[in-house]
Amino acid sequence: MRIREPGKICAGLWFLGHKESGVYLLEGKNHSMFISGGMGYILPAVLEQIETFGIDRGKIRKALILHAHFDHVGIIPYMKRTIRDPEVYASKRGWEILQMPKAIETINAFSRDVAKRMGMLEACESYDLDWRDDVSGSVVREGDVIDLGDMAVHIFETPGHSSCAITAYEPRIKALFPSDGGGIPYKDIITTSGNSNYTKFQESLEKLRDLEVDYYCADHYGYVTGTEARDFIHSSIEVAQAHREEMEEAYRDTGSIEAAAKVMVNAMFDENPDYFLSPDIFEGIYRQMVKHIAGAMD
Repeated sequence: MRIREPGKICAGLWFLGHKESGVYLLEGKNHSMFISGGMGYILPAVLEQIETFGIDRGKIRKALILHAHFDHVGIIPYMKRTIRDPEVYASKRGWEILQMPKAIETINAFSRDVAKRMGMLEACESYDLDWRDDVSGSVVREGDVIDLGDMAVHIFETPGHSSCAITAYEPRIKALFPSDGGGIPYKDIITTSGNSNYTKFQESLEKLRDLEVDYYCADHYGYVTGTEARDFIHSSIEVAQAHREEMEEAYRDTGSIEAAAKVMVNAMFDENPDYFLSPDIFEGIYRQMVKHIAGAMD
């Protein structure tokens, strides 16, 4: 079952934000932790939901960045500047990216672009959401565990969607947080996005194949429960392979990375005109994916 409304998922786990961009709050006995940072424009909704749901804001002392793309780090600067001494975790490569001036410029520009597209730019301007060089934190690696008391978040390195991507897993409640390193539960389909290296993306999906999952917690379009959650990684593996074959065909037919990317974007938006990212951003994503696949084919 796919659920896209913010609210309580199970004891100790909340989904906050909007359906197209959400974050998770994991409440341990000692501390609570945000998992992922969503897009900046969701912050007013997240703050309102914390109040409405009666969540203890004072226990929120940690945040985990699953990868450094603009649509997954949006509320982190505000939280870092307004929560007393929070610990923010990311991969080593993630922190390297988040300290690059060009990356920071891109995060801020894309965040404003999407906020404007969603009609939320004015609502966000009163919050300090821009990334600057004042946000830093701790590195987590494969095999690390973040202890929240009665919750323990296990870290897997899952590159492919991005070079810095990690996945979180809480074994007691069997909750998986793959960010875009797994399939995205868009409408009634699964979309896959191995942006930086599609082969590594597929290998990372295989790494997650055998985990027991009751709650598949995606960053975009909500979370999945029940039988579908248990099978979601297996289904994502199949979809990822079919998607790769579509990109291979587009490249063979056009003989051009640019042209193949346009073919894929046009097909995507013909079927899904309301997708939250703009066609311009999506064309850049497809250009990266087709470039990798073309290199593998050649």
